Amino acid sequence: MLSDVPASYIKSVGQGDWAAHTEREKAGKDDIKTGREMVNSGGNVPAVVYLASLCVALCVGAALKSDVVLENSATTLNHSMALVQRMEALLTQGNGSDVILRVQTLNTDEVKVIQVHSLVLTLQSDVFDELLQTRNSTAMVLRETPDCAAVFDKFIRYLYCGDITVRLNQAIPLHKLATKYHVWDLQQGLTQYMTQHLSSDSPTGHVVSWYQYGVQIGDVTLQNSCLQYLSWNLSSVLQSAEWSSVSEELLLSLLQRSDLVLQSELELYEALEAWINQNQPSGDTAESALKAIRYAMISPQHLFHLQKKSPVMLKYYESVRDLLFLAFQFHAASPVQLAKYFDVNCSLFTPRNYLSPAWGSPWVINNPTRDDRSFSFQTQLGPSGYDASKRVTWNALFSPRWLPLSVRSAYPEQGSLQPTRTDGGRPRIIVTPATSSPDFAGVSFQKTVIVSARKQGKVVVRHVYNFHQSTEEAGDFLLEADLQRRASEYLIDSSLYLHIIVKPLYHSLIVAKK
Repeated sequence: MLSDVPASYIKSVGQGDWAAHTEREKAGKDDIKTGREMVNSGGNVPAVVYLASLCVALCVGAALKSDVVLENSATTLNHSMALVQRMEALLTQGNGSDVILRVQTLNTDEVKVIQVHSLVLTLQSDVFDELLQTRNSTAMVLRETPDCAAVFDKFIRYLYCGDITVRLNQAIPLHKLATKYHVWDLQQGLTQYMTQHLSSDSPTGHVVSWYQYGVQIGDVTLQNSCLQYLSWNLSSVLQSAEWSSVSEELLLSLLQRSDLVLQSELELYEALEAWINQNQPSGDTAESALKAIRYAMISPQHLFHLQKKSPVMLKYYESVRDLLFLAFQFHAASPVQLAKYFDVNCSLFTPRNYLSPAWGSPWVINNPTRDDRSFSFQTQLGPSGYDASKRVTWNALFSPRWLPLSVRSAYPEQGSLQPTRTDGGRPRIIVTPATSSPDFAGVSFQKTVIVSARKQGKVVVRHVYNFHQSTEEAGDFLLEADLQRRASEYLIDSSLYLHIIVKPLYHSLIVAKK
């Protein structure tokens, strides 16, 4: 029998003399051979004797190498999924339950009863631990809002199984429960879920409500993620049902930003007019919002139309009259002349990220890792009516693997330095004017490169890079992007989708006359 083999015998193999071990190994092999021959010849040999001889021989043969074999062939047996299934069955069937949770929905008679185990709840939540220590019976009453009560069983299941399936409309109530009961891993996971699913489709939208919730609980990370998404994708947000749900605080916060990505300032005014008509804010709020519109970025023709045809403009005309007058003056004179009498460094004269053709051009780069690409486009010299007929031609160069000048290879026969493209380079984009002009006096140009990507099936702005005329390129352009990977989050169908915008900014050294 295998149990009859002394442990000291096996142990001695690994510690004994090599010659003695060799003889024992040979003897073991002979025993196996003899047993096999007897079995083959029809001899009456019990199978257990043969198996015992085989196992002894294997133990002997492996003794000297046991440590190495165990180290090289160590295997982790993972039965965690079976454990999760048993824990879920324990919750579902209520076997061995010692606590009954009565989850009451506030302001209703609805009560949800869940049989649980105090040990599980105590291990997962210090709040539950304290509640369980102060309870007077096996039943414990918990009062929750309707949205939290609806997902409470899902929340309890997470405590048992450690995984959870989340829908967009369940993120906030689950986050509330995780915060209330101090289940920090779930709370952090839900925050990450929300920041990663801002672009997901939902019937009425969810980014605005997630932003409001972030403000309510003081989650700065969630607030900033939502605010950045709304700013960079504002043009699509303005056309959605979610726009009408924007709060007054969020509206005014968005209107102050210069990084809004949208078709034009006129699009923003029309969306604001619709928001005012639907939400009927106080007069002060409406006036503050209308004053945040950058009327100088709207053409004189459209400004005349708004003065006469816009109901909101007619109602609040007195509050924005001076801004409209200044905008008309801006369109009538050269910016340099205007700067002699007015401060042109204010937000009224600062463009946002407009996608209309007058401000820039889209650029789709197929197979962006292949080689350098160049592209030319035109923009208007400035937003004023005075410069409406003047155009600037721009040259854009994209290089997938560009190295700094200090590490490039020299080509003496050409008398110049050529870029060396290696795997150590990084993507680079340069935007320069094709020609210079006296009209550039008093104006600097900010270049903005917008990178779009597909997330949750929707094309959204993935990143916005800004750089000025003095640098001609964005130093951190696609610094973390892996363009070699076909599934890169910066690519759409293996192509790089860019939109280059050139924004004229009036020189900061020009000071308004006092």
